[in-house]
Amino acid sequence: MRRQIAAATLALTSLLTGESHAASSEWIRAEGGAIRLVALQPEPDGSIPAILEIKLEPGWKTYWREPGASGIPPQITLDRGGDAVLEAMRFPAPKSFGDGADRYAGYDAPVAFPLQLKRRGDRKDVRIRASVFLGVCESICIPVQGTLELTVKSGEFDDPLDGARIEKALTMLPEPPSKDFRLDGARFDASAGLIRFGLRLPAEAGSGDPDLFLAGPSGFYFGQPIIAGSSGNIRHVEVPVKRFGKNRDLAGKAITLTVRAGGRSMEATLAIN
Repeated sequence: MRRQIAAATLALTSLLTGESHAASSEWIRAEGGAIRLVALQPEPDGSIPAILEIKLEPGWKTYWREPGASGIPPQITLDRGGDAVLEAMRFPAPKSFGDGADRYAGYDAPVAFPLQLKRRGDRKDVRIRASVFLGVCESICIPVQGTLELTVKSGEFDDPLDGARIEKALTMLPEPPSKDFRLDGARFDASAGLIRFGLRLPAEAGSGDPDLFLAGPSGFYFGQPIIAGSSGNIRHVEVPVKRFGKNRDLAGKAITLTVRAGGRSMEATLAIN
């Protein structure tokens, strides 16, 4: 699918601001989809269970955190005057769409990104105000941006439906590496411009090849992973790497590998020395 991000699409961008004194914000709506925040009462340690929820109409897609050469990764920034800080946004395993230069990673169904929020200050009610920016795509990509607001009232009961939405989003996240589904070493071949590693797949993956996605620091672009060979449940993987800017050393950089195989997904960190 060819995706065009043109200035003309900005006219379609939603700039609505929704405010709700409940556990969910109002929806920001745009052609092809809508987004909102959902949050629960703070835990004793100050953590706040929350998600960024995205509705997609049939035929529309949105992007993963490392979407590809021309995609729009979802971004969220919490207002400094609010009662929470954002520590991380987490992502379920995406799908791959398109080929070659048009290849990108994303989702073609409604999706929710769990948010790691932390309470700050001593106000009884927790006010959360967040600026969001992401893209939804059909034949063109439409930027969607705006401000989401909600207040978690102290002492109120959480909506069970909101709790179920957040719990479901957490269960959709990739599992950590395990004995039967893990990364076996990684090294960078600078002369060939390739990251090479072994990948042990679960038995239910059978003889099929997995879907692999990499996300790393700015200044590095990861090409489409190549299955260079296999031995039983082991796949030998090569990933082309393009480096930009002055700092071209991959050693010590945070690179995340996400894998889909056999109805399961796994996420691991590539440790390149």
